[in-house]
Amino acid sequence: MNFPDWREPARHSRRALAAVAAAAVAMLAFGLYLQEAVGLVPCPMCIVQRYALIAVALAAAVGAASRRIAPQRYATAAVALFAGFGAFTAARQSWLQWYPPPVVSCGRDFYGMIESFPLSRAIPLIFKGSGDCSKVDWTFLGGSIANWSFLVFTAMGAGAIWLWVKLRG
Repeated sequence: MNFPDWREPARHSRRALAAVAAAAVAMLAFGLYLQEAVGLVPCPMCIVQRYALIAVALAAAVGAASRRIAPQRYATAAVALFAGFGAFTAARQSWLQWYPPPVVSCGRDFYGMIESFPLSRAIPLIFKGSGDCSKVDWTFLGGSIANWSFLVFTAMGAGAIWLWVKLRG
């Protein structure tokens, strides 16, 4: 039986990037399921995390489509950057959920900034939300959506950094 040799990730970087892109798309699809089928209203921070997921998916897909190492390196760096941004946003939302402020945690200014972004007009279903960021509406194994998003974004970012280092050498 032949197992992949992960010491040579250049051979497997396209598969890894494709897996990251698929995972990001799956997370987006699950978010839409929770929004449309379950009836959860996404908060502004959830919407920002969706932007980060789209950016991760696009960067990973571009890297997976390339046969050359240089574009794969740039794609892994972009995935790490966007995943880091998503992890930061998810961590902030988790903090707000653990230590809710006495007033609503997502003010109109932040929501207005999200609403004014042009992509929100192009894909209104994905970017429609007005929920409270400190409210926990759904949990799985004791973790909120923000907690799980943080873990997935962190894994994507760490994997992208590892792959970027391996592709450099």
